[in-house]
Amino acid sequence: MRHVWTLTLAQALAACGTIMLVTFGGIVGARLAPSPALATLPWSLSIVGLAAASIPAALLMQRHGRRRVLIASALFGCVAALACAFSISQGSFIGLCLSASLFGVHASVVQQYRFAATELVSQDAGAEATGKAVATVMLGTLAAAILGPLLGQQTRLWGGWPEYTGSFLALAVLLAGAASVLMRLPATPPPPKADRGSGRSARQLLSIPGYRLAVLAALSSYAVMSFIMTATPISMHVHDHHSGAITSGVITAHLLGMYLPSLATPWLVARLGVRGLMLGGLAANFACVGIVAAVGEGVTHYFVALVLLGIGWNLLFVGATTLLAGTFSDNERFRAQGTNDFIVFGAQAVVSLLAGVAIEALGWRTLNLVTLPLLLWTLWAVMRRDLPPAR
Repeated sequence: MRHVWTLTLAQALAACGTIMLVTFGGIVGARLAPSPALATLPWSLSIVGLAAASIPAALLMQRHGRRRVLIASALFGCVAALACAFSISQGSFIGLCLSASLFGVHASVVQQYRFAATELVSQDAGAEATGKAVATVMLGTLAAAILGPLLGQQTRLWGGWPEYTGSFLALAVLLAGAASVLMRLPATPPPPKADRGSGRSARQLLSIPGYRLAVLAALSSYAVMSFIMTATPISMHVHDHHSGAITSGVITAHLLGMYLPSLATPWLVARLGVRGLMLGGLAANFACVGIVAAVGEGVTHYFVALVLLGIGWNLLFVGATTLLAGTFSDNERFRAQGTNDFIVFGAQAVVSLLAGVAIEALGWRTLNLVTLPLLLWTLWAVMRRDLPPAR
C-alpha cells in the first residue's frame, strides 16, 4: 500500500485544480461572462476537455507507462493554472474558457489515479482490497476539498491582481508539487506491443452485463452530481443572493460529502458488498432530490442537499469502480478504462453544459427533479444483476 499512499498524496495536490474550478469557476464566470446563462461554461468546457482526452490519456499510459504520463500531466496542469490566472487578470472570458478546457485534459489523467491504485494491489486480493485502494486514493481528494477552497480564498487577492488571479497562481505551485511526488512511484514498464491491440473491443466490452452496469452506475453518479452541483453557485449566489463566502462554504461541504465517506468505504465494501454500496449511494441521491433539494432554497436546504449529493456520488462511484475492475483482463485494462471514462465524462460534459441554461429556464427545484429518471434506471439495473457479495 506504500505506493497507493504516494498516489494519494499526489491526488491531494493535483485534484486542487478541479476543486478550485468547482468552487470559484462559476463565480468568476458570472463576473466575466456576457450572459448569466454562460457563467458555468468554463467548468463545463473543462469536463468537455476531460471527456475528449480520456481515451488518448489511457492510450498514452499504455504506450509510455503510467508514471511518465502522470508526471507530464501535472506539469501540463501548471501551464493550465497559469493560463487561468492570466485570463482572469485580463478579464478575458474566452481565455478563461480555453484555460479551463486545458484543465480538463489534466483532469483526465488525474481520473486514472484510481485505476493505477487498483494495479498496485494483488490481483488475487478481491473486491475488498480493490475498493480499499480506490477509497484510499480518493482520500487525497478529500484533502484537496479542504486545501483547494482554503488556499483559493486566502490567495484570491494576492499581488493586488483582479480577484482569484492569485488563487490559480498558487494552484500552479501545488501542481508542481504533485509532479515531484509522482516521481517516487515505481517506473513500471508499459505492456508489450503484442498486448496493446489484443483483447476485446470497446463494443464487445460494453456487451458484458457487469461492465455495462459499472459504466451506467459511474455515469449516473457523475451526471447527477455535476448537473446539480454546477448549477448550485448560480442558484445560490446569483438567484437567491447568498454571499460568495456562504456559497463557497456549501460547495466545500459538498466536496467533503463526496470524499469524507472514503474513510469508511473499505469497511462498507466488506460489509455491504458492491450492490449494497451502490444502493446506499442511490438512496442518498434520492434523498437529495426528492426530500431536500425540491422543497426549499434556504442555506440549510442547499447545505443538506449538497452533502447528501456528495455522499451519494461517493458510494455509487466507488461501487462502480470496484465492479469495473473485475470485468476485464489485464491486456484490456487501458481500453476498458478509457472507454469507461469517455462515456462517463462525456455524459458529465453534456449535463454540465446544460446546467447553466437549465437553472435559468427551469429553476432550482425542477432542475433537481429532472435527474430522477436516470436514478430510477440505475436502480433498476443494480437490482436485476448479480454483484459481488459482502464478505
